[in-house]
Amino acid sequence: MKQYDTKRPPEKEMIFGIRAVIEAIEAGKALDKVLMRRDMNSAIGRELQQKLAGTATNIQRVPVERLNQYTDKNHQGVIAFLSPVEFYPIDSLVQSLYDEGKTPLLVVLDGVTDVRNFGAIARTCACAGVHGIVIASRSSVAINGDAIKTSAGALFSLPICKVENMQECLQYLRDSGLRVVAATEHTDRLYTDCDMTGPTAIVMGSEEHGIYGPNLDLCTDRVKLPMTGVIESLNVSVAAGVFIYEAIRQRN
Repeated sequence: MKQYDTKRPPEKEMIFGIRAVIEAIEAGKALDKVLMRRDMNSAIGRELQQKLAGTATNIQRVPVERLNQYTDKNHQGVIAFLSPVEFYPIDSLVQSLYDEGKTPLLVVLDGVTDVRNFGAIARTCACAGVHGIVIASRSSVAINGDAIKTSAGALFSLPICKVENMQECLQYLRDSGLRVVAATEHTDRLYTDCDMTGPTAIVMGSEEHGIYGPNLDLCTDRVKLPMTGVIESLNVSVAAGVFIYEAIRQRN
């Protein structure tokens, strides 16, 4: 049997069983992700999929062996992972910022999966007064106890938006009047040359792959940090901090 490199989270962060997960959804519980047995095709399994349809919850179809790595209990082919934070709809967040007379400053993370980097970015955002972080429901970091710890609790006070379609989100931000600034090496323009005094969303990609191509195409500006040493890139949490505080410097 194939062994999966799985770290078991505390049982209080998980829900086992199809009916239990359906009841959690109906109760409005925030779910970070749901693992479903790959060959599940029962009537109640289809009911669960219908409940999850249209949400930003990350749904993964996996072999039963992976589910068994998380728990020895009767999971019935489904394990849901509770999120310790509530997720905000991106349109509600942006509208509320405008309604309050604020100039939105958001950080969009495209493909950042390392929990320590995410926690460090969240802590910087909270310290700098960033209005929210946007992540994708898939290929993104898991928001769990480790993320809370590395953020020094910042995630409890910082709005997090989880979106099902990142391209639709970026287009919405553009349509809502935000300058969508990509941090990318594929440009000659420096980050200090970009005006971030108006409504702005700073997009940070993963260290391995950067910003996904179609997402990069939707950004209104491409800027980079100057690199003059032998190392070609910064840790993404450090780079995010530089971009965030440049926006704060300009606004002050």
